[in-house]
Order: sequence, then structure tokens, then C-alpha cells
Amino acid sequence: MDQIIKHSFEAVSLLTTARGRLDVTMIPAYNQPDWLIPSSLILAIDSCQQWTDHYLWQQQQLPVFHLQAPEQAVDKIIIIEGNTAKQRMALQTAGELRQIQLCISEVRDIVLPKHYQQTSTADSIADSTIETSYQSYTSSGPTIERNALDNNAGDYQQLTEENIISYLLQTVMIDEQPYLIADLDKIAHQLLAAVD
Repeated sequence: MDQIIKHSFEAVSLLTTARGRLDVTMIPAYNQPDWLIPSSLILAIDSCQQWTDHYLWQQQQLPVFHLQAPEQAVDKIIIIEGNTAKQRMALQTAGELRQIQLCISEVRDIVLPKHYQQTSTADSIADSTIETSYQSYTSSGPTIERNALDNNAGDYQQLTEENIISYLLQTVMIDEQPYLIADLDKIAHQLLAAVD
């Protein structure tokens, strides 16, 4: 079994040469803010009305992350480029995608709105386990920077489609509308690890 190496993504490379603007696509999502993804990461948008966990695209079997609830109708699959061809994945959703150009100054960081912050009991238990482990480590173990451990703590939280916090990278406000920026690297890494 090949070990999947997690890569870091260089977001600055997505800026267009014209006026330092970013081409983004707004993707509809259920029970969470719509997703904001750099348009250059979208390889294809295919019609697909059937819920699926894997999608065959150009002879490559891709894991699928769902932006709709299982009982809801879906109508499209969005193929997302990964750091490597092996780390490509698909998003399944319904509704119209919107593409716009943004200047970084038009995007404001915000906290995830409270009505989206609902997590299951299992997720709360997992979070408290991570915090307890952190407190035990820092009180008895060697001294390390808190930021280094905090950045790694997200890697331990199991990805679930129902828990926004498990894949949230940042929430932003554009024209008084919240949007979610997902940790695509983490999603791809955990989806592929689950397959192997």
C-alpha cells in the first residue's frame, strides 16, 4: 500500500496576472455557507443525478464529497484538481454555480455564523479528547509552540460531511454574504486514506 503524502497548497499561485484578482466559483451547499473555490481548480463539471461515493472521470476513480444531504436531489459532479493527479476528488451538489473575479480586499474574514456551528456529540467528544491530550502534553511533555500543535490538531479530527468544523479552513464575507473556504487538501487526503 502506497503512503499518501500530504502536500501544502500555495494559494498565491491562483492569483491572475490581470490586476491581482482571483477567479472564484461559488458552489451551492446545503445547511452551510456556499463554498468558494478558485475556478482554476475545477477540471470539469458533469451532470449526475444519482448520489454516488465514487465517480469515474477520465479513467480515474475519484472519491466524492457531498454538499447536499443524502435525501436531497443532486444534479452535478465537480471535478477538483489536487496537488497530484492521485489527490483529485469530486464534489456532488445541486444548483447553479456562479463564477466571479475578486480582489483580495473585497473578501473579509469572519467567524462561522452560529447557526452553522452545530456539531454532533461524537464530534464534541473528539474535540475534547484532542484538547485533553494537548493539555496533558503541554503540562508534562517538552515545550513546543502552541501554534505548531494547534495546526496539527486539525489533522486528528476525523472528516465528516455532517460536521462543517472538520473541513472548514476559513469563513469569509463577500457582499454581506458568508462563504465557506474548505480545506480541500485535508478532504482529499482523508477521502483517499479511507479508500486505501
